[in-house]
Amino acid sequence: MTVMRAWVVPMLLGVALACGCAGQTGGLTGAVDAAGAAAAGTQSDTPELPNLEGKRVAMVIAHRDFRDEELLKPKTLLEKAGARVTVASSSLEPATGVLGAKVTPDVLLKDVDAGDYEAVVFIGGPGAKEYWDDRTAHALARAGVEQGKVVAAICIAPVTLANAGLLDGKKATVWRTEAGRLRAQGAQYTGTDVEVDGRLITANGPEAAEDFGKAIAEALAGEEGPA
Repeated sequence: MTVMRAWVVPMLLGVALACGCAGQTGGLTGAVDAAGAAAAGTQSDTPELPNLEGKRVAMVIAHRDFRDEELLKPKTLLEKAGARVTVASSSLEPATGVLGAKVTPDVLLKDVDAGDYEAVVFIGGPGAKEYWDDRTAHALARAGVEQGKVVAAICIAPVTLANAGLLDGKKATVWRTEAGRLRAQGAQYTGTDVEVDGRLITANGPEAAEDFGKAIAEALAGEEGPA
C-alpha cells in the first residue's frame, strides 16, 4: 500500500513535476490514501489490456528518491492485466519515493536473475542515478537483452541502459536533461514520450508513466518483435 502525506495530492494530480532533476507485488507499506490512488492512477479510460497471466516482471527502484508514479502506474496496469510484479532494490529496507511513497522491496537487485522474468524494468526519479554506473544493474540489463526479454527504463533510468552499452544504434528517449548522455553512448535520441525499439522500451518521465506501462504490456503480449 502507499503512504503519502495529504499535501502531496496536488503535486501528484499536477504530475508536471521534474523527474530526474530538479510479494511478488512489492510490499507497499501502510494504507492507500487519496494521494496513493492518484499516483497509481485510476486508468478509467484505459482500453482493454492484453492477458498477461503467467508473465513475470521485475521492477528496479532506487532505495531513495525513485519517482512514485513511474513505479505505481505501470505496476498497477501490469498487475491489472494479470502479470506478477516483483520489486527489486539495493536494500530490503523500505524504499522512499520522491513524493512520499514507501515501498518494501521483494528482493535485492543482486539476486534478480533475468531468466526468471519476462521483463526487467528500471524506474526513474533522481535516485535512479544509483544504477547509472552500477555493474550489477548493467549485468541484469544486458542479460535481459541477451535472453530476449523486454528491457525497459523511464525518466533518467535509460542512462543505465546506455551505460550498459544497450542503446548504441537504438532509438531511445530519456528525461530531457540527460539526452546528451544517451547520444554519447550512440543512442538515437528521439525526444518522444515513449520509444519502442524491438524489445527495448524507454520513456521520458512521470507524465509518460501510464503509456510506458501500456507499451510494456503490449511487448509482453508479443506485439513487438525481438531486438
